[in-house]
Amino acid sequence: MNSRQIADLFIEQQVLESSQIDDILTEANLTGKSLLQTMIDNGFVDQRSFYQVIADATGSEFVDMSEREVPLEILRLIPSGLARLHRALPIEMNDAGLSVALVDPLDLRAAEDLRFALGRDINIVVAPTDQVEERIKRYYGAETSTMEEILKQLGETGELLALRAEDGTTLDVEAEANATPIIRFVDLILFQAIQDRASDIHFEPFENEFKIRYRVDGALYEMSPPPRHLALPVISRVKVMANMNIAERRLPQDGRIQKNIAGRTIDMRVSTLPTQFGESVVLRVLDRTTVNLDLDALAMPDYIRDYVVEVINRPNGIFIVTGPTGSGKTTTLYSCLRRINTIDAKLLTAEEPVEYDLEGIVQVPVNDGIGLSFARILRAFLRQDPDRIMVGETRDLETAQISIQASLTGHLVFTTLHTNDASGAITRLIDMGVEPFLISSTLEAVLGQRLLRSICPQCRSPYQPNESMLSQLGLARRDIGEKQFFFGKGCEICNQTGYKGRKGIYELLKITDPLRELINQRAPTVVLKQKAVELGMITLRQDGLRSIFQGDTTVEEVLKYT
Repeated sequence: MNSRQIADLFIEQQVLESSQIDDILTEANLTGKSLLQTMIDNGFVDQRSFYQVIADATGSEFVDMSEREVPLEILRLIPSGLARLHRALPIEMNDAGLSVALVDPLDLRAAEDLRFALGRDINIVVAPTDQVEERIKRYYGAETSTMEEILKQLGETGELLALRAEDGTTLDVEAEANATPIIRFVDLILFQAIQDRASDIHFEPFENEFKIRYRVDGALYEMSPPPRHLALPVISRVKVMANMNIAERRLPQDGRIQKNIAGRTIDMRVSTLPTQFGESVVLRVLDRTTVNLDLDALAMPDYIRDYVVEVINRPNGIFIVTGPTGSGKTTTLYSCLRRINTIDAKLLTAEEPVEYDLEGIVQVPVNDGIGLSFARILRAFLRQDPDRIMVGETRDLETAQISIQASLTGHLVFTTLHTNDASGAITRLIDMGVEPFLISSTLEAVLGQRLLRSICPQCRSPYQPNESMLSQLGLARRDIGEKQFFFGKGCEICNQTGYKGRKGIYELLKITDPLRELINQRAPTVVLKQKAVELGMITLRQDGLRSIFQGDTTVEEVLKYT
């Protein structure tokens, strides 16, 4: 429930005046307390009257669950996975339909999804949030459904779908995609993926099987595969949710899904790819609640963080972040933008696509289909009186040249490049056709980074590495002294993987005068890197060793990514 929404309801119902509400909202923001708790503390309402106002404003009934139990036959009307997904508790069944209490009674989308998935009329009633949450946990359990349980919930309708598909008599793909069991199945797959902190969800049809895989902390894990015949309706359902053309299966398509899952608004970027046995679909999960866009939260070494902060506060120049896909470049740039997003600076970004909405920053999505390229957006930016500009990716000479032009005319430019290390960024720009003297006069710093899986703190155990492992790291036994190495044994917390979460390793290339001379001489990457190391640059491998010795990651992860 949005605090502002609730406040407006209290004003509409003439329970409180707007000046009182403003004071309450200010106090809630300062103290971090909920709006309800702030109102109770100030003597405006008690819990019952708070929810009664919401019920009156929405034309619903208020239900106190403190001394009320829900019969088993009513609970069975909403499957456990669906109840946890939409945070919904069935209360009673009557002629008007099924009365349901939501953790967020103002979530109209959840009510509509339930109506659609269950195929029956839903009447929302208002009950205290803590009571609804407690009952859902008690009646339905806190864990997510297994894939086997979800498949059982497909029931008879699922078998009908199978028969129609095998006979080759599928008449209406859209009707199948909107069938109740398919909706329920896809919703629960998404719910389980969010619970497991997946960054990507893969739907992959093969000749004899239909695979569903999640990427968690950079590694892919396969779920129990559903029957092959569900591939077409499930993929069609995802395309319907993403507003794609479900009749077009011969060309790649892109779309976006925004859905409220387990009380969080999740954005998903959807991409389809025609394959030999159907369409492969990948969903990139953009969960704002799991990304901390704070520079201090990136766990950079202090000397790198301090220099980055110094660079991003300069009036002009170019700051590049490099690394392969999925190495956290966008998160780093967003964190930099948030640090310098002040009322006296105009910030503009060109992105493909806009991954997270940042308050106070003008963000423009690239759309090549209508000719809205990075270069074209950048040209328009220069007429918008910006102070700082972020370019999602520098991928061609035109974009690079306009970025340099922007830098030379007094703007600070942030961008990303796909290179293996920091020094490779300079060679990449020269390969594009950028003149070396322009690079040396505008480039301020290049940050190379990777994301490594962190050892699960619950099952972390020390061990002694063997000689071959040390030699791969370029170390001898005398180099490590008393330092300890760790690995994850595997436990329930980390799903027996030994890893939980990810952390970054970094290398910072400071563009100093000796390096500028080498750039002007078109020196190769190896020479640039050697000079930078001479001048004190800590490489990705060396930063990886720091993470190993701190017990944050394993030797295998460092060898894999550096």
